[in-house]
Amino acid sequence: MRERLAALRGPATAPRPLDARALAALAANPGCRRRALLDAAGVDKGAVAGVLGAPAPFGQSRFAFSRGHAFEARVKADGCTELLRLLGAEGRAHVPDLAAAGPEGRAARTRLALAEAPAGSWTLLDHPLLALEVAGSTAYLEPDAVAVAPDGSWTVVEIKSFPILDGGADPQKVGAAARQSAVYVLALDAVTPGRTRSAALLVCPRNFSNQPTAEWVDVRRQLAVTRRQLARLTRIEEIADALPEGTTFDLARDADGSATRPSGDLAEAVDSVPAAYSPECLSTCELAFHCRSRARTCGDVAALGRSLRGELGELTSVEAVLAAAGGAAGDPADPAVAALRRAAALRAEALERAAEHGADGGAAR
Repeated sequence: MRERLAALRGPATAPRPLDARALAALAANPGCRRRALLDAAGVDKGAVAGVLGAPAPFGQSRFAFSRGHAFEARVKADGCTELLRLLGAEGRAHVPDLAAAGPEGRAARTRLALAEAPAGSWTLLDHPLLALEVAGSTAYLEPDAVAVAPDGSWTVVEIKSFPILDGGADPQKVGAAARQSAVYVLALDAVTPGRTRSAALLVCPRNFSNQPTAEWVDVRRQLAVTRRQLARLTRIEEIADALPEGTTFDLARDADGSATRPSGDLAEAVDSVPAAYSPECLSTCELAFHCRSRARTCGDVAALGRSLRGELGELTSVEAVLAAAGGAAGDPADPAVAALRRAAALRAEALERAAEHGADGGAAR
């Protein structure tokens, strides 16, 4: 399967790592085979979107990236003294060397360090590497830190550069951090079930300073959702087997690294994999603008939102919705069809009254 994924990505193209943020987004939309396959193959979706002419205007700025690294360095300075304080630990911690060759080696070294953590004292794993099987493919995940307490329990530590203001942080950003942490907890449970705490330690700057502070984030709900959604993902080989012969997402770069593959040819390859677009994808997937364009072109009601798509039931296209509302199609016993026809009747009645009111006003003048 590894050779098959390499062919889809392009044999000369290095795979893009599948991180916890991507897995959390994938778990939020498990029906999207397109994202599942391209992420498993390590395809650079941002580069693909650029060739397709639909780049996603989001991502971390260089300034924010540098600020995050500087803040993390402060949290982990002097043998992780600040981090130990936030964990409620005293003294110093054992910080094992996790260096090894390749992701498989680093993941094995992490498992060994977790197993060898001495009882009765603190151990801090700085950027460990965890392996998680997702839809038949191995994802390697790198949390900021994992703390092993004297009682043997494991805690996921997430270090973010957004502030905690007056004891609270942006709920949307905290939610995203919780979903990422849940993926790490899931990967740690694959090493040894039951050892990882269901609350992650979120470390952020206090107010507008660079002084670290922390809050505990309960990830039990996110963990349950992520575990359930990832288990529903169609296995990658099943998706790959359904592709036309010779399908590849290789950008065919030239000597200076520029993509030379025609956009139409690449679009045909991308569109051969079914997608499950929703407006929420715009903030989590690099291909969202391409998928939105395709959804709008074919009149897919999913482009209007998941809640509306769910309420419309078997009516999956805008054309079908309009036909049902106008009485030209649809089963009158279907609650969605009945609601559409009632809405259409109310609209027609409102327009008729507005027209009559306008005519009366003109006559009076």
